[in-house]
Amino acid sequence: MNNRPDVSEETRTRVWETIDKLNYQPSAIARSLIHQRSLTLGIVTAGLRYQGPSRTLYGIIHRAEELGYTLLLKELPEFDASRALPLLNSLLERRVDGILWAVPEVGNNRDWLGEQLGGLPVPVVFVTMEPRTGLSIVDVDNYAGGRMATQHLLDQGYRHIGHITGPLDWWEARQRRAGWHDALLAAGVPADTLRTEEGNWFTEGGEKAIARLLESYGEMDAVFVGNDQMALSVLQMACRRGIRVPQELAVVGFDGLPDTAHYWPPLTTVYQDQPQLGRLAVEELVRAIDAGRQEQLAFEPRTVILLPELIVRASSSAASGPRSGLRDGKESQVESR
Repeated sequence: MNNRPDVSEETRTRVWETIDKLNYQPSAIARSLIHQRSLTLGIVTAGLRYQGPSRTLYGIIHRAEELGYTLLLKELPEFDASRALPLLNSLLERRVDGILWAVPEVGNNRDWLGEQLGGLPVPVVFVTMEPRTGLSIVDVDNYAGGRMATQHLLDQGYRHIGHITGPLDWWEARQRRAGWHDALLAAGVPADTLRTEEGNWFTEGGEKAIARLLESYGEMDAVFVGNDQMALSVLQMACRRGIRVPQELAVVGFDGLPDTAHYWPPLTTVYQDQPQLGRLAVEELVRAIDAGRQEQLAFEPRTVILLPELIVRASSSAASGPRSGLRDGKESQVESR
């Protein structure tokens, strides 16, 4: 029943036929008693209306099931972690073996760590946050992605590259902006010429941000947009205003949503494998759980970084290269450290 490799197919078939005949149902409670653990993971999440957290949760769910764990899910209101302790206690009362904190780092919602984390009797793995010593963290290298997108535009010959950020109380948005900023400075673009506008991850926020950017940055010939949803509104605005993409305005997004291949023109984007991020988080938590049960196994908390990939499409690469400006395939890589 556990798919052991040392069981013959004849025996396996006979066992399953008997299970079907008797209508046998395995007992998760009995199994947990045998293994001296609940085989349950607690998941704390927030912001499931956003693409990123929901796609990460998808990966968490599927990998946990593959490893034989059930999930107990708690969702924070917005990103407010002021009631983190009661929420964590409710998971511990149900004897979870470990906790995945899959809440994006927004504002000061990590302030509870110093006071409460040390007293928890089970391991905790964090998804998407600034690296901190002594914590297990799984994240995407948003800084590298922002730099990658901007360097691509520079390599195409664009020099006046604006940026639409996500909400800047998000750690990810600040990292993508930092990558854009540093790539331009490294290319010799003067710091006082850099232009950004803040969005909200949604298309309506992107629409307002690109309108402000077009107003204030007339020489802009390219824009790196903090996510694909906002990039869609940039393409729509360009169409309405008769701005040719990419000849007059190149556009690069971030996320790698499947639909971006069907935007018009198809969108160049930085792909981050968020389902894989969720799977890696589960594997890291199970590694910590197993180490805790076997004292001979040493466990050191670490930061596991998933490297994004640039997918180049027509929105940033005209056959003749970038011109006038506005005035006249996929494998993810993982690092751990």
